[in-house]
Amino acid sequence: LPETLLFQLLGLSIATLSTVTHYGLRFTLISNVSLDSNAYRVIHHTAFYFGICLSMTLILAALLSSAATVRESQCLTAMGFFCFALAFCGLIPAACWRYTHSTEVEDSMMDVYDFVYEEVRRNTSSSRRHELTAIHEAFLCCGKHSPFGDTTNVENKTCPPSQVHDEGQDCLQEIQHFLKKHMDFVFSLLGIAIGFTVYGMILTSFLWFSIHFSGNLYRKGKYILR
Repeated sequence: LPETLLFQLLGLSIATLSTVTHYGLRFTLISNVSLDSNAYRVIHHTAFYFGICLSMTLILAALLSSAATVRESQCLTAMGFFCFALAFCGLIPAACWRYTHSTEVEDSMMDVYDFVYEEVRRNTSSSRRHELTAIHEAFLCCGKHSPFGDTTNVENKTCPPSQVHDEGQDCLQEIQHFLKKHMDFVFSLLGIAIGFTVYGMILTSFLWFSIHFSGNLYRKGKYILR
């Protein structure tokens, strides 16, 4: 069925996005250097597991709906409806969280960069210097604007040569810009998933009633002579 393929593609898209977000170089760099007191690491892992569970639920719902159509099974149809409803109940809180905490991910990620940068600025021989260099190379940025005016030494030791000579992009702005685009894409995919799960619940409900009433119609007109 075309609907089944659409739901499976949606599930695979969510799984792919979750995997890219979790194992992407920029995300893993920030996650590895973040402190336990910072919320980013918790958000990073929670988003991955939520995305994988959601994708599996949608794919399972699509398979159950397809099998229910072929076998005309009310039980499989009810199970498909339950999977769609479960996905819907997970998507609504996720979308609400994104709406009410619109900048929490960006702020927590920039806080991690701020912490590493200040550690290097206070002590340039710190092991944090390698972490800061990796972040600069991953985001193609160089340092941040500071009111102290004493950050040139940090940029010279941690930024890629091309970024130093060309006065590279401020890292806080680059992180914010990158995450804003990524989170807008995530929010759009959440909206599409919510629409499809509502459609899936309506479709499975209609299928359940169709199977139920068609079963009753088969029994009409059949009499037993005694």
